[in-house]
Amino acid sequence: MQGALILLAGSTVAVVLLALLARALGLGGDPRLRDEAAVRAIAEAAVCGFEPVEMAIDRAGIGALLRDAQGRVMLIRRHGAHFAGRLLDRRTDARLNHNFLTIATGERSFGSITLDLGAQAQVWAGSFRRLGG
Repeated sequence: MQGALILLAGSTVAVVLLALLARALGLGGDPRLRDEAAVRAIAEAAVCGFEPVEMAIDRAGIGALLRDAQGRVMLIRRHGAHFAGRLLDRRTDARLNHNFLTIATGERSFGSITLDLGAQAQVWAGSFRRLGG
């Protein structure tokens, strides 16, 4: 009985120490897009040379849409504990529901996302008809 209590206490201490270590390393959490500078950095990392001239960030910070001077559109979304970006093309499926725009890239691993873009949702949904690719 005493051995079981020692094992239980040791396991509890180990779990607490691992949780503290994960927190200290910044693992897990709930990453959000906080500002345009962060979105621009993610876009540059996803596609070298992509410089957005227009941007719409989801109200909850879970994703964003960007357009560059060439008319290319990039979707940035949370992908695990990080953010990833993809250029959209004609295969993009977009559905508008009031202020919400649901976007599916057709890429199974990237999935789909619903962005709350407010009044900008309708403008972005209409612009997908002009996508190339």
